[in-house]
Amino acid sequence: MNAPSDTLTLRALPAFPIVQPGDDLAALIGRHWGAAPALDHDVIVVAQKVVSKAEGRLIELATVRPSARALDLAAATGKDPRLVEIILGESVRVVRHRPGVLIVQHRLGPVLANAGVDQSNVSDGHVLLWPQEPDASADRLRAGLVQRLGAAVAVVINDSLGRAWRRGTMGIAIGAAGLPALLDLRGQPDLFGRPLQSTVIGLADEIAAAASLLMGQAAEGRPVIVLRGLRWSGPAQPAAAVIRPPDEDLFR
Repeated sequence: MNAPSDTLTLRALPAFPIVQPGDDLAALIGRHWGAAPALDHDVIVVAQKVVSKAEGRLIELATVRPSARALDLAAATGKDPRLVEIILGESVRVVRHRPGVLIVQHRLGPVLANAGVDQSNVSDGHVLLWPQEPDASADRLRAGLVQRLGAAVAVVINDSLGRAWRRGTMGIAIGAAGLPALLDLRGQPDLFGRPLQSTVIGLADEIAAAASLLMGQAAEGRPVIVLRGLRWSGPAQPAAAVIRPPDEDLFR
């Protein structure tokens, strides 16, 4: 990874509308892009919520009937049993739980709270799920943006997650297209000519975290961020490549 200058810039697309199910995100981004042309290697970071809303990943809580397992976990965590049922439907296993906390392994692999099921910035009585296949969502969005903007842009879909052993949430990439989610620098020399032994950079996650600083977490209304000035080499990889396979995972 190398930048062509000492500067990276991030800008939020202004006055972005509330996204509704069925909306064409590429068309919305194109209309709000502004006068300056897009450039190759621009990275467009899109909040998971607007992708999920456009894909109709909303569930009305009143339609959910909790299972016996959901009822048990709801009693242990103090959560709405209907919400717990939805979380279980998006999960492959429960990792930890205690009052107020339900940590699961998402069906796509990440370990996180509540399987990414969220009620913030969603209409009352509804919850929002992650996209069905976030990497595929990023790929479709990128194809539409390349066509509309006329540049070889990349796309990252980000969400805010907590981290084991550290307080606070930060942006991570749950979907990526047009860039390598991981940059393997092993074998490259350090400042003293020694080859790097274990340096693999989570490029998509670093981009997602940078964009989150501008995107905000509450009522900012800035779900689309454009990062400019970054360069990379290597083939594109999806965000799924970041998930550590079980045979490398020392903490499960």
